Amino acid sequence: MLFDVDRGELAAEFGEDGLVTLPASAFPASSASCVGARLLGTVGVPVGTVMVREPDQGTGRLPLVRDVVEAGELEGAPAGVGEWPVIGWLLNAHLALDPRSGAVHSVDPDEETVRHLHADVSSLVYVAARFQRLLDGFSFGDDEEAGFARLDREVRRVREETGGVDPLPFRDDETEWSVVGEEIAMGQRFTSGSPAGRSLHG
Repeated sequence: MLFDVDRGELAAEFGEDGLVTLPASAFPASSASCVGARLLGTVGVPVGTVMVREPDQGTGRLPLVRDVVEAGELEGAPAGVGEWPVIGWLLNAHLALDPRSGAVHSVDPDEETVRHLHADVSSLVYVAARFQRLLDGFSFGDDEEAGFARLDREVRRVREETGGVDPLPFRDDETEWSVVGEEIAMGQRFTSGSPAGRSLHG
C-alpha cells in the first residue's frame, strides 16, 4: 500500500456510519482476494466525495465494466478492462479496480475513455479522506476573502502531499480529482450543515 490508511483512525474521525465497505462476496472470485478488494472490505471509503457502488440486490455482486459501458469502445483501454469490478463513481466517471495491478481507473462513458487514476486503493481512500476532512471541518471565519485564500492553500496541500507519493490523482487539470479540488476551492461542495457551509449559505 502506498498510504497508511487505518480503519480505526478513519472511524474515529468520520464515525462507523461515515465509512462504506464492500464485502469480498461482492467481487468476482478471481479478484476477491486482491489487496484492493481486501482494503475496501476492511477499511472502506469515507462517505461523501466518492460514491461507493452498492452490490446488485439480486446477485450480491458488483457490476463489471462491460456491464456499464461498451468496453471495446473505450479509448486507450487496457486488456481485460471489461472484467474489472466497478467499485464506485467520482463525478461522472465509474471507478474500476484492476485486480491484477491493484490500480483504480476512471471510466468515463460519455468521453469513452479509461484513465489510470490511482496506483492502488489506499491512494483512493487517502484522497477521499483528505478532502472529506476539509469539507467537514473547514471554516471561513469573519473574513471570507482570507478564508477562500486559506481554502485554496489547503486544496493545494492535498494535491502536493498526494502527488509526492502517487502523482496519478492530480497529474493534470483534467483528472476527476483535480476537478473536485477546484470545486472545493470555489466553495461548491460544502453542505449547509458544515462550518464553511453555514458561512456560505447562511
